[in-house]
Amino acid sequence: MEDESELRVFDVLASAFVQEDVSTCFALLGDANMNWATRLSEQGCRMIYVRHEHCAVAAAMAYARKTGDVGIATVTCGPGVTQLMTALPAAVRARLPLVVFAGEAPLKSGWYNQGIDQAPFVTATGAAYHSLHMPERMPIAVRDAFLQARRERRPVVIGIPFDLQNRPWTSAVELPTPSQALLPRPSPISPHSDDVAEAARLVADAERVVVLAGIGAAEADAASSCRALAAKVGGLLATSLPARGLFHDDPFCIGISGSYTTEVGHEYLAEADLVVAVGASLAFHLGGGGQLWPKAKLLHVDVDPVAVAQGQEVASHHLRADARLGVESLTAAVPARAQNWRNEAIATRIRTSKPDTHPFDVEPELLDPRDVVEVLEAELPADWEMVNSSGHCAGFVAQMPSRPFEHFLTIREFGAIGNGTSFAMGVAAARPESTVVLFDGDGSLLMNVQELETIRRHEMKILIIVMNDGAYGSEVHKLRSEGLSEEGSVFGRSDFAGIARGFGLQGETITDLANIPKLIKDFSENGGGAVWDFQISDKVVSSVLRRAHPPR
Repeated sequence: MEDESELRVFDVLASAFVQEDVSTCFALLGDANMNWATRLSEQGCRMIYVRHEHCAVAAAMAYARKTGDVGIATVTCGPGVTQLMTALPAAVRARLPLVVFAGEAPLKSGWYNQGIDQAPFVTATGAAYHSLHMPERMPIAVRDAFLQARRERRPVVIGIPFDLQNRPWTSAVELPTPSQALLPRPSPISPHSDDVAEAARLVADAERVVVLAGIGAAEADAASSCRALAAKVGGLLATSLPARGLFHDDPFCIGISGSYTTEVGHEYLAEADLVVAVGASLAFHLGGGGQLWPKAKLLHVDVDPVAVAQGQEVASHHLRADARLGVESLTAAVPARAQNWRNEAIATRIRTSKPDTHPFDVEPELLDPRDVVEVLEAELPADWEMVNSSGHCAGFVAQMPSRPFEHFLTIREFGAIGNGTSFAMGVAAARPESTVVLFDGDGSLLMNVQELETIRRHEMKILIIVMNDGAYGSEVHKLRSEGLSEEGSVFGRSDFAGIARGFGLQGETITDLANIPKLIKDFSENGGGAVWDFQISDKVVSSVLRRAHPPR
């Protein structure tokens, strides 16, 4: 560190972040954070400078999910903070730990044009906000922000007036013990024997069991335990959307349970008389509001099992335990049974059935998005990182069953489009040696298309697959189902290949799927960033929208 007589508060604040093992920060600089960010960079932190504040926090979200650590972002005060109002609630609902260095307006000014009471904006999203106005306590307050983000698994925004940041540091620098050394590390919770016995009786009485794993099962390393339980009771496997791919190589996995359930998955879930949900949040979309398994009881295995979630009664049976320990205890307690719901015919049907066979009249010059996904599923290298965005196209690109959980990311808890490029950048930062493939819609990509420049400048290996129907697809199909004009949701097909080249990336417009293998080979050899514009038909309606919005 510099001579302490020359230190300023922002120097010490940067050191407090470095002490928390911060190695990557997503940033957009302004008056209230630029000095601190510069010092953070000089102390060895990799800075990824984005073009919009929202994208800094959204990228930090994906980074946190992929690394399992705290995501770090920084924005300036005032408008820099108000730009975060979509990203923060998404991070809160996805339970992602973030620390955002935001700055505040200077205290010495009687009036400042970017001054605003930032706390109500942030706390309204569910994130925490802390104003730091006493320099001597700031290092401890930074450490405490990391503690809170890690323990509560939510974003914490730090606001520090930038005139205070620029003051000389007048005392000895004493950094506190970092949060990693203080955070409690409790052992996994074992289930109570009485609860195991009750759950085992429930399983023994069921004839058709589905073991459904959520992101909590993945975090608890419970995948193999879930497989063992399903195998012992002759049951099938499924996952939530965020845990997609956890059982990608199991012949009796029916894929995603929820809005994107396949045709075969719908059939088998409807036959189930017991669903064992392991480490899943039991969100409304997971079970279609209970419609996916109308005959089934629900057993929730979780450290915090619930009976009601998102306005619906969900589970009437509970096993409070760590996902892995709970499932292992349950497996040991239930008797093996005949594999009447597990045979080669079912495995073959699961493996060979298409997710959606509904017929559509696709224009000759355009592509069926289901065919696009099928070819990409077969041709993209298995170790590339897959990132799903939101919107109508997400219903198609979710259907890539051979992809393992470790190489897949989706964050959908707030239902916002426009996050795809940011999520891809976050994954690229977390996995810098890997190639990232982003699946996005044209409307979503255009919301933050400026980040193509960030991808080029930071030399990220990101391939963007654009499902281009020239519109906001969900809105088009909803308006059509209502018999209303679709004018406000149709904008025409932008030239994404040309846009990509304008930003210095590779660009291709794809109308023939036979070209895919060569394009993948060339991209693998050339590296860099690229945008592939797939011209898809807007006549193809995803199964989720067909169910939710049938024509009137």
